[in-house]
Amino acid sequence: MTEMVYGATPKLGGEAILSRWWRTTDLWTMTCIFLLFSIGLLLSFAASPPLAEKNGFTPFHYVERQIVFGSISLVTMISLSMMSVNLVRRLAVVGFVFSFVGLALLPVFGTDFGKGATRWYTLGFASLQPSEFLKPCFLVLIAWMISASKEINGPPGKLISFILATVISAFLVLQPDFGQACLILFGWSVVYFVAGAHILLLLGLAAAATGLGSFAYTYSEHFARRIDGFLSPDLDPKTQLGYATNAIREGGFFGVGVGEGQVKWSLPDAHTDFIIAVAAEEYGFVLVGLVLFIYASVVCISLARLLRERDVFVRLAGTGLVCMFGIQAVINIGVAARLLPAKGMTLPFVSYGGSSLIAGGISIGILLALTRSRPQKNVADILIKG
Repeated sequence: MTEMVYGATPKLGGEAILSRWWRTTDLWTMTCIFLLFSIGLLLSFAASPPLAEKNGFTPFHYVERQIVFGSISLVTMISLSMMSVNLVRRLAVVGFVFSFVGLALLPVFGTDFGKGATRWYTLGFASLQPSEFLKPCFLVLIAWMISASKEINGPPGKLISFILATVISAFLVLQPDFGQACLILFGWSVVYFVAGAHILLLLGLAAAATGLGSFAYTYSEHFARRIDGFLSPDLDPKTQLGYATNAIREGGFFGVGVGEGQVKWSLPDAHTDFIIAVAAEEYGFVLVGLVLFIYASVVCISLARLLRERDVFVRLAGTGLVCMFGIQAVINIGVAARLLPAKGMTLPFVSYGGSSLIAGGISIGILLALTRSRPQKNVADILIKG
């Protein structure tokens, strides 16, 4: 009877799990992620040797570590993409609990590695940043809460999700990590908006965010310094932003040539937050344009698949995940081009970083699991018939 009503697609008898996964998964998005990781490895060969030499490691120390972390990330992504929606949701809730506890305990057990912000746990062989793993799990959790609130006698999911977003943002601001706090609030706003938030409420939240920004500028020297540096008409050429913008300018359309860039010798974060500056200097706008196209493709294709989805939870969680993925790329590139204030945010799947790479694999793996083709009728078909 269900198939008669919803028009389920025929299922091949005895079809293997891998065959069904391959047939139903968004292969274009997966291909884009592999391309981004490959570009990140290419840029790591150029950007990381100077830092490895400075720290007394072998020239390709960071490249080797990125291959290890990236392999774990891609395997995690593929594994999660094979799971059912219910299983992904349960795992995300468990992941949220552990990452939230880790975030809360950072002031006690965390370290700042001399960067002025306590964001990491040191494990000896690597470091762990809980906020990176918190983001995808948080989005799945609030999507579940908000979708459940639409049911009869459902929980007050919107209120609970707002409280969670506020508490998490407060922990992040205390580190301080204003960039990740903004991402959490952005992700919550996207999910809440897609769920049908009133425009006046969103305007009120925007006004509140502006007020909090003014408060942070007044009472946080870290925040004020970054805003002042962004607004200043005179850019110090010996700052990270100065080196990055000059590298982008020098690269032009085709770049100065492979291995010929100089910014990697000046930028301490050339392999992480400012990796796009290395790409722009050595390969020019050609490679930067390709990177932008790949990110835009992932966002647009995923949103197009989610538009056909009938399950409220899947729509909310998937939209939140892909929008956060896209906005993080926009922020990273915008900072390097001096279009946005400095945020200390990695470029997904391109920048070096174990936590960032593995958390990115979790995020995209969940997105691929949510956007897999399932037996159902499109939302558009239902609206047309209605």
